[in-house]
Amino acid sequence: MQIPLVMTVIGQDRPGLVETVARMVSEHGGNWLESRMCRLGGEFAGLLRIHVPAEREAALVQALAQLHNQGLTVVVVPDRTGVRAGIRRLAALEIVGQDRPGIVRQITQALARQQVNVEELRTECSSAPMTGEPLFMAKATLRLPENCNLANLRQELDKIAGELLVEADLAELPVSP
Repeated sequence: MQIPLVMTVIGQDRPGLVETVARMVSEHGGNWLESRMCRLGGEFAGLLRIHVPAEREAALVQALAQLHNQGLTVVVVPDRTGVRAGIRRLAALEIVGQDRPGIVRQITQALARQQVNVEELRTECSSAPMTGEPLFMAKATLRLPENCNLANLRQELDKIAGELLVEADLAELPVSP
């Protein structure tokens, strides 16, 4: 029987980090299913989902804990994908505008009020092409509750975007069967 696990990995970035984790997963008979990994401010951060044989789970978790000696912190938790079962409505949200404190907080407050779950969020700040001013950009994939009125959500996000002087684009995505 395969046990689904989700783990986070964080530590000072250096060559070979991903290979070290991949080797441990493989050595314990695990299967690497999906991951999101990046370098932020000199730190490596990763989130991954694997399957591992039930009889090898404890040994893998123990081996991963030993990576602390190499400056990596690894947290392993059971994969609870069953919580998300059923029909899902998805939407894409894009935000662009001059950077200022509170953009993420105000947008996510509006989403939480409507019981919208943030499935994935990517943000970055860069220099605007003509002015060099800090430009905030965000892309999110959202899981909408069945009773979510997309027009009402769009209206609320547009109001907040106007107050923050950013552009917000919300579009429902097709759901794969």
